[in-house]
Amino acid sequence: MFKKVEAYIRNEKLADVRSALVDIGVPAIDAVEVQGHGRQTGIRLAGRHSSYTVDTLPRTRLTMVVGEEEVSQIVETIRERAATGRQGDGAIYICPVETLIRISTGEEGADALVYEGDIDIQGIRSSPPDLSDFFAFYLERKYRIDE
Repeated sequence: MFKKVEAYIRNEKLADVRSALVDIGVPAIDAVEVQGHGRQTGIRLAGRHSSYTVDTLPRTRLTMVVGEEEVSQIVETIRERAATGRQGDGAIYICPVETLIRISTGEEGADALVYEGDIDIQGIRSSPPDLSDFFAFYLERKYRIDE
């Protein structure tokens, strides 16, 4: 039986949680930016002339479908890495998945969960390096006009 693990976490915790999940072998993770609130129903902020309430806060929703035996390790990893100890750290939902079908191959069940083909990226441990400085340097050198 498969389980769908859906976690709502603070945006600033995404990189840490994602790298920890990849380290324990989670095969696929979807991350979507969402807005919402929990029991705190938003936060109160003070402006120059008055205070106002922000009803919805930005969060990241992580979704993954995994085998039933992996759920406890995944939940513990998310709890450890996403916790700040303050209100609004998020929530984790676990739901049963009736069936799983890979669209490209038609595989079902456990065969569809792990794909050893060449289209999946294997072994990603961290986010890709920031190459903006390199490209800025390259463009500056390429289009330099000597006076």
